[in-house]
Amino acid sequence: MSREETTSSGVQTPTNDSLLDKSIQEQKKDSTEEDLPELPKKSTKEYLVVATLCLLVAFGGFVFGFDTGTISGFVNMPDFKERFGQLNGSGEYYLSDVRTGLMVSIFNVGCAIGGIFICKVGDVYGRRIGIMFAMVIYIVGIVIQIASQDAWYQYFIGRLITGLAVGTVSVICPLFISEVSPKQIRGTLVCCFQLCITLGIFLGYCTTYGTKTYSDSRSWRIPLGLCFAWALMLLGGMVSMPESPRYLIEKSRIEDARNSIARSNKVSVEDPAVYTEVQLIQAGIDREKLAGNASWKELITGKPKILRRVIMGIMLQSLQQLTGDNYFFYYGTTIFKAVGLKDSFQTSIILGVVNFASTFLNIYLIERLGRRVCLLAGSVSMFVCFLIYSILGSVNLYIDGFENTEENTRKPTGNAMIFITCLYIASFASTWAGGCYCIISETYPLRIRAKAMSVATAANWMWGFLISFFTPFITSAIHFNFGFVFTGCLLFSIFYVYFFVYETKGLSLEEVDEMYASGVSAWKSANWEPPSVAHMAHSTGYAADEKPGDEQV
Repeated sequence: MSREETTSSGVQTPTNDSLLDKSIQEQKKDSTEEDLPELPKKSTKEYLVVATLCLLVAFGGFVFGFDTGTISGFVNMPDFKERFGQLNGSGEYYLSDVRTGLMVSIFNVGCAIGGIFICKVGDVYGRRIGIMFAMVIYIVGIVIQIASQDAWYQYFIGRLITGLAVGTVSVICPLFISEVSPKQIRGTLVCCFQLCITLGIFLGYCTTYGTKTYSDSRSWRIPLGLCFAWALMLLGGMVSMPESPRYLIEKSRIEDARNSIARSNKVSVEDPAVYTEVQLIQAGIDREKLAGNASWKELITGKPKILRRVIMGIMLQSLQQLTGDNYFFYYGTTIFKAVGLKDSFQTSIILGVVNFASTFLNIYLIERLGRRVCLLAGSVSMFVCFLIYSILGSVNLYIDGFENTEENTRKPTGNAMIFITCLYIASFASTWAGGCYCIISETYPLRIRAKAMSVATAANWMWGFLISFFTPFITSAIHFNFGFVFTGCLLFSIFYVYFFVYETKGLSLEEVDEMYASGVSAWKSANWEPPSVAHMAHSTGYAADEKPGDEQV
């Protein structure tokens, strides 16, 4: 029999034999090329389930923020200084700049190590297990800190261990959120991680403000006990969290992936849109598998344009630190003291309120304006703030010399600098703080996402270490002229974002990969149109419901 038969109308139709020879992939392509169902766009209320799940993951940011907010208060507490400090000539206990710098900044070193190495647990055993493992490490570090009696190096070791955990969480949590959330609200949900960080910082400030009246170790052990409690809450929450569908499909657990997508989007497992979503993810993973298993070398040699993306991530995370936000949180206390507000705990709370409140604006703007516009607007506004701030501080604040007393400062200038400080923090929190995490979490293909994010985040932590450790020494030497260094970095960031940062608003993670492969320029990326859903679903040789090991024909 011939491979095809001819009907009376002259049209050739395939026989059973020809259908057997036709590949599974071609059949599926024929049946779905015209119209593939997508997960429906919904109102904000209808995204409640997935938003709640992502907020649970974002709570990892709260753990990080609370830890950060409390340590700044500990170093000013009498009992803490008596246990871990030194005696000066007048018989008073104090923490030297070196010891303070080490105890505070070693946390960043731990974060960098955890962000590069321990986060691999999330690739091997899943995002949920990775976060749970990190919280176990965090609890160990907190216990070591609470148990410290008078050996500063024991507290130092505890800080290093908690840093390992926080570095791991800072990579896995944004990655997890970006893989679970729908593309329509992904930017908003990823920014919730930053919102939780700022909430944690603010409540950490409030907690130390409330415990500073204790004259014994309760002043710092109670906040550490709360750190322990937050870690337990996150650990318990991960038990009921659905796993990332992209991770599950990569591990060939297709049915589990369908269940995860259906649960996150509050639809039936049998919904055709779930089938399409699995197809799209599977197609993206298959494209990545064609290049083989990802290695560290692939961060340099991978395609499409992996090295460019890795460098962009490193630059964005580095520039986030070099915008100078940590400088403001450190030196802001000095400015407030200069105009009569001597309580550093109150200073921290004021800055914390501005930081937290402004992060809500970031959640709104990131989806309305896009990632690039947010970063560009933030760079410009922070550049102006820092320039004015540095000029006022270096030229007009002090009357005679650099003695930081009320008598030697011009109060109107100090008040203006306080206002600019708050304006700067509002600009940072509403743009770069969450926008940077958002872009990084959306930029990389699945096979290298954890590795690339860990490298980028490690750059952030290392710059954080350098700035937090050396700022006290540099500001003592050159005072407000140090601000001009950050002003220059902000000017550079304007040009870097414009020419090298791609717009990822409204794109699926697979479409982002297509955008880089298309060769579009960064400054034109906001107008780039992704291929059709059908094209994306059939751009590789696997179909979503094929079993692992099915032959590609």
